[in-house]
Amino acid sequence: MLDIKKIRQEPDLIKELLSCRNSGFINIVDQILEVDEKWREKLSEKEKLEAERNQLSKLVGQKKAKGEDAEEELKLLNTIKDNLKEISELEPVFSEEQKKLLLDLPNTPSPCTPKGKDEEDNKLILEWGEKRDFKFTPLEHHEIGDKLKAFDFERGVKLAKSRFTVMAGIAAKLERALMNFMLDKATENGHQEFNLPVINNSESLYGTGQFPKFKEDVFKLENEDLYLIPTAEVPLTNLFRDEIVSEELLPLRLTAYTPCFRSEAGSAGRDTRGIIRQHQFNKVELVTICKAEDAEAEHERLTLNAESVLQALNLPYRKVQLCTGDLGFSATKCYDLEVWFPSQNRYREISSCSWFSDFQARRAQIRFKRPNPQNPKKSKNELLHTINGSGLAIGRTLAAIIENYQNEDGTFNIPEILKPYISQSSPKYAFS
Repeated sequence: MLDIKKIRQEPDLIKELLSCRNSGFINIVDQILEVDEKWREKLSEKEKLEAERNQLSKLVGQKKAKGEDAEEELKLLNTIKDNLKEISELEPVFSEEQKKLLLDLPNTPSPCTPKGKDEEDNKLILEWGEKRDFKFTPLEHHEIGDKLKAFDFERGVKLAKSRFTVMAGIAAKLERALMNFMLDKATENGHQEFNLPVINNSESLYGTGQFPKFKEDVFKLENEDLYLIPTAEVPLTNLFRDEIVSEELLPLRLTAYTPCFRSEAGSAGRDTRGIIRQHQFNKVELVTICKAEDAEAEHERLTLNAESVLQALNLPYRKVQLCTGDLGFSATKCYDLEVWFPSQNRYREISSCSWFSDFQARRAQIRFKRPNPQNPKKSKNELLHTINGSGLAIGRTLAAIIENYQNEDGTFNIPEILKPYISQSSPKYAFS
């Protein structure tokens, strides 16, 4: 959430920054300012009424002390009290209206985020790894998985609906191996591992910015204010909601493996084959919570941690900085990591590493006490900055391994670094 004080003090700057994303946000800023002005007028009226009330109360006291009639003053006092009560009752109405509008505004882009309309204007930072020169036409991951009886899409539909997949044998083993490998990598890089609830309340989803904008993309539990999480970013960040974090603990570097659930509203017809876009998928998430002055360096650090997984797996990828028009709702700066899929002859996103400034922390009220250099006994509560990224999306990593390590006979090799994570026993497949 953006700071109302900053919107009030620098409306033109806020409009300019948000118009780099979408010019439609200017109208929301104007509505926020209109509501804010009306409420400030009411506050000014309240101050005048309170001053009048105090003067009249004093005058009534003086008249009564002298035995004089104060009936007119008492009538005026009652009218003022009624007016003050009316203004007090308006306060939550104005507050809720303003909050609703603020929740619809995205974060402002960082000055180092390139301007642009869409993904065509994103900035290529680097390409890593050598793309394999195949002596045969590479198959798509789902074709290989189907031949090996490792994916069963029909049974996924039978158990749930389309875009749910059953994995068996080597695919299930490799999924588990990747989970353990990625968590080991994350902890080696200084992130503390957590095991988290995958059902969260709406307050948590508002805290990280999924609500209200992406409410349609989330699965809700019937008759409960509870939702299946779309990413472990939600519970990891909200661990510290409404808390003042001890300065000695900063930066907080966290990680967790969770299944993730997305309804994929509005994505009909996209990536319907294979496991690229699923309603349920597994992911290892990286989250950092830190002071403002450390945030940019921590963002670079977290992104390098995600890259280290791709490099260890020897998967060709590229790193792209998103432009203002392609930036995620809550992000001020973002890198996308895109892994190479030879069957499609293109890169596909496998991780978004985003810096949110204090946008999420303001929603979730995640703070620390900033010491006063002049007086160590005094301190001021200050919002922290949050950063997160996939380290990585496991299903997409699995698909990338199958394609990049495939053989002409329809099998695929296991990356050397994953072999210690996979047992050698190989029972018969249940699917025929």
